[in-house]
Amino acid sequence: MDNPFQLITDAFHPDYRVNLSIQDLDGTIMLTLSNESGVVAKRLISTEQRNSPKRLRRLIESVQFGIAIEQGHSAVKILTAMTDGDLKQLTPRNHFCNRPQLNVGI
Repeated sequence: MDNPFQLITDAFHPDYRVNLSIQDLDGTIMLTLSNESGVVAKRLISTEQRNSPKRLRRLIESVQFGIAIEQGHSAVKILTAMTDGDLKQLTPRNHFCNRPQLNVGI
């Protein structure tokens, strides 16, 4: 498996500053995404999520989904694209670089 920290960073950089910090002795880390306006998202990532490629991908998609909803995009359109496995058809107001695009007909 690729480095999970690099996968997380690549999923959100350069649109957001990515900060990963150790949260607990059990290996839980805190993901904090921020931009010039401040903190955009925070998420605890368990050791199990970090060490499973499938769970890590779901976590990344979940954070992307939450950000898109906060930006005012249609949850139904985002979920449809995620279910169809075609996130490239979606593009958020704040374009995600180097990862699937969210284009929700804005």
